[in-house]
Amino acid sequence: MSDKLASRKAKCRLRVTDAAGNPLKGKKLKLQMTNHEFLFGCGAFDSLAYANPVEGVDRAFIEDRVNKWLDVYNYGTLPFYWGRFEPTEGAPETESRMNAAKFLNSHGVKVKGHPLCWHTACADWLMEYDNKTILEKQLQRINRDVTGFKGVIDMWDVINEVVIMPIFDKYDNAITRICKDLGRVGIIKEVFAAAKDANPDGVFLLNDFNTSISYEILIDGCLNAGVPITAIGIQSHQHQGYWGAEKLEQVLARYEHFGLPIHFTENTLVSGTLIPPEIEDLNDHQVDEWPTTPELEERQKNEMEEMYRILFSHPQVEAITGWDFADGAWLKAPSGVIRTDNSLKPSYHMLRKLIKEEWWTNCEVCTDENGFVEVEGFKGDYLLTDDVVSSTLKLSSNATELDIILK
Repeated sequence: MSDKLASRKAKCRLRVTDAAGNPLKGKKLKLQMTNHEFLFGCGAFDSLAYANPVEGVDRAFIEDRVNKWLDVYNYGTLPFYWGRFEPTEGAPETESRMNAAKFLNSHGVKVKGHPLCWHTACADWLMEYDNKTILEKQLQRINRDVTGFKGVIDMWDVINEVVIMPIFDKYDNAITRICKDLGRVGIIKEVFAAAKDANPDGVFLLNDFNTSISYEILIDGCLNAGVPITAIGIQSHQHQGYWGAEKLEQVLARYEHFGLPIHFTENTLVSGTLIPPEIEDLNDHQVDEWPTTPELEERQKNEMEEMYRILFSHPQVEAITGWDFADGAWLKAPSGVIRTDNSLKPSYHMLRKLIKEEWWTNCEVCTDENGFVEVEGFKGDYLLTDDVVSSTLKLSSNATELDIILK
């Protein structure tokens, strides 16, 4: 039987020596995983409150929540919605995002900024300018933030939900205005070029909730126009019901042919009643309360487990991001893996078991008479140790032989 997770694992031949270069013969060692190469993510908005303490916030409560987040995830999304990040022109909240990003980095978490360009949550002050100036300010914003966070945040959702952008009519906004002028591919080309110029080694995503043929056509047009898309972002806010295995596999089959990495960027499964199917915009669903229940928490866990197993087994999927860590974060939905009081839901226990146990490698190995040993494990970062001396190493597809010095 073939291993469905073969693409997630790597083999490597290690030559283990002491600090003087002498091979360690017949040495029993522990290979201990410390982090996944795969990006298991979640919205990391709570880290803002933790890294930027403010009066009136229950510090112990936030610390407990953040610690529970860190116990599962190695990848976090921070908010850069322009209207909230820079509510007054020229006064961006750079320090708060930098503090949160550096805190996450210090715990081995890769950070993504979301988003650099979007028609929703846009800066109202942009409306004072003509379209030419709006575009200039958008590109300046990208240059400023991608450059300013380089080395701390090197991954960005560059532009969000472009399929609907030029026909968005719920309210007037500056980005829809310039998208109408430039066209979808035109605006994407402009903002991606700005991001790439600011950080040539950055990871830059096109992100959308629309998984229809329209998104495929848009991606195809962008690639033909030379847009440097690093990865395809797919949202799956499933407040109206779980997609199911068949749809997940169909979506993967339709987007894998581009040959680009696929990131499931915003994923939501609720442990409460579902939004009625006749509601087209999820934001139109307004409720005073949206309770979670034990029965539906079990449903959420089962659906989430199936989804993660399918996505993790697909070789082109590089990241999965659950959007809400705690219930009530968006739309008051019971969409988190913990409840509003920080108690853990079944989905939290399930995810932690998958990520840190089932898909985690800890084993004992022994070098041969020449100091060599073959190891295999899930791709990621490791510690090789005899409990006295140790060395770090990375298992990846690119490294088949490594020299390891224990010191």
